[in-house]
Amino acid sequence: MLLYDLLIGPFIEFPFMRRALAGGLAVSLGAAPIGLFLMLRRMSLIGDAMAHAILPGAALGFLIGGLSLGAMTLGGLVAGFSVALLAGAISRATLVKEDMALAAFYLLSLATGVLILSGAKANVDVLSLLFGSILALDDSTLLLIVSISSLTMVALALGYRGLVLECLDPGFAAGVSRHGALFHLGFLALVVLNLVAGFHALGTLLVVGIMMLPAGTARLWSDDITAMLGIAVLAAMFANLVGLLVSYHLGLASGPAIILVAGLTYIASLIAAPLGLLRRWLPRRHLEA
Repeated sequence: MLLYDLLIGPFIEFPFMRRALAGGLAVSLGAAPIGLFLMLRRMSLIGDAMAHAILPGAALGFLIGGLSLGAMTLGGLVAGFSVALLAGAISRATLVKEDMALAAFYLLSLATGVLILSGAKANVDVLSLLFGSILALDDSTLLLIVSISSLTMVALALGYRGLVLECLDPGFAAGVSRHGALFHLGFLALVVLNLVAGFHALGTLLVVGIMMLPAGTARLWSDDITAMLGIAVLAAMFANLVGLLVSYHLGLASGPAIILVAGLTYIASLIAAPLGLLRRWLPRRHLEA
């Protein structure tokens, strides 16, 4: 009975816990693979910048349509795509690198979003926008998250070879294929979609955590991309499950608890995983690099 009360009971007894778990698992299926490809492309901080960039769109959506799923989702998508496209256009038209352009636009977007929320006369829960409200997911929001995760998995399956090639050798990929720009824009679109889906559960400040921390964990356990994809998804699902249980039993905020579990999993892997610090401590064979 003790194990039932600790691990199973909360999800059996409370529908909001089941919806939160389903939403967290769905976010994991879409966001964790995207995070892995961001890491392999050395674009980890770009994911963080784009996560912050969706805040003003979500805030405007709230002001126009209230707590409307459609208005806030559309606003977040427009803001995210606008920042990504503007940063790409600036980097191609000037000497400014894409990461610098993204940093500038994301800071402007974040400041604009906070000003919109602070100047709004409506009673808006700013913390839920910033840190999420995964326990408050309704059926329509859950359907949106599942739909985006399903679309992401289909897109990654269809474009897997091209994405892997572009990650490992972008110069060669550009030489043998004329669709490099299409892959890049399509991938950025998937990043924005998954950030908006995760925003409804984890907020604009925490959503990138469920993308990047499981990806970093997976990199410490394997150097095979296929294996890393599976490990990243499992690590993200583990973080959602354990984080929800921790928040339920200890009365803590669910979103931060999920990201904290993901972070502790990464730290544990950093110490004990085969490609982590343990590799330096173990004796090596003769002439092994």
